[in-house]
Amino acid sequence: MDVDPGRHRRRGHPVARHHPRPGDAVGDVRGWLPSVTSLAQPAADPAFEALVRERLDAVEARLKTTAAAQTAFTTDAAQHLLSAGGKRFRPLLVVLASQLYPGADPSLVDRAAVVMELTHVASLYHDDVMDEAEVRRGVPSANSRWDNTVAIMVGDFLFARASSTVATMGTDYVLLQAETFARLVQGQIAETRGPDAEADPLDHYLDVVGDKTGSLIAASTVFGGMVCGAPQEVLDSLAQYGEEIGVVFQLSDDLIDIASDTSGKTPGTDLREGVATLPVLMLRASAGPEDTRLLDLTSRPLTDEAEVAEALARLRAHPVLEQARAEVVRRAEVARSYLSRLPEGPARDALSALCDQVVSRSS
Repeated sequence: MDVDPGRHRRRGHPVARHHPRPGDAVGDVRGWLPSVTSLAQPAADPAFEALVRERLDAVEARLKTTAAAQTAFTTDAAQHLLSAGGKRFRPLLVVLASQLYPGADPSLVDRAAVVMELTHVASLYHDDVMDEAEVRRGVPSANSRWDNTVAIMVGDFLFARASSTVATMGTDYVLLQAETFARLVQGQIAETRGPDAEADPLDHYLDVVGDKTGSLIAASTVFGGMVCGAPQEVLDSLAQYGEEIGVVFQLSDDLIDIASDTSGKTPGTDLREGVATLPVLMLRASAGPEDTRLLDLTSRPLTDEAEVAEALARLRAHPVLEQARAEVVRRAEVARSYLSRLPEGPARDALSALCDQVVSRSS
């Protein structure tokens, strides 16, 4: 989160600025799935991978029908970002967690995944209005293509669709969805307001990431566990795992924005927006006299591409980047540790492998 309250806006939902590479499928989890189903073991489990793919395909179809409205215009606007792509990270976690125990109702799995993804996508519509964003997932944002009113109302519509879907699942699901939504909104408020004068900016940033990203990803893993009848101690572990891996996911995005030229994203987006992410906040906490120029470059939005290039070069050469990467690796191992109480099997292996996959994105 930005250290100077009110000066800059943090970008939208932490995994939002995805620009699909050529050939990426809509809602493509295929870049994730082979890794998370095989990375933790010498040989993949083809039957498990096929089962997960089947459920994700069903979720994709249900997302489109659930986002359909009574008018063509609202349907087009509501499906706009769904059709633009996205990692479908939350549905993937729902599906993986739902396979920890046998007997999960496929319809319930699909609905749980749809609720999580629609809640996420709805928040993107609202975030883009707040951020005055022009592009989302490589296409014009809803507020740019139409206007702020349309974007806000479509976000509300998708939240309503998520709510009506979760209402068919039972009281426990409704309660968790409501509590998660409250955390997400509180995180957005905290991000917009900025840290108090006496607060540590890095701690504030991590709290915001936990509320805005970790909460919904934790709910996704818990939803999956609830669907398959997991006992409470397993649900608690899934919540801890989901919260931590959600934070890791965002922090790895922070590194990608600086370190990667091959991720499909334009490096330096956060620098252009004046957004202080993990490496910059760690730099500010430990900077010496030799960092004066870099501190200046990372203290304001950069509109000069030469300055963006200079800031990227300096950050890539600075020890703080490796320190930030080490923190991401450490937190991924914390996430993995929460899986010890889960039953052994391909689902747990996949959740464990996901820790490696999230970290490797930023390597």
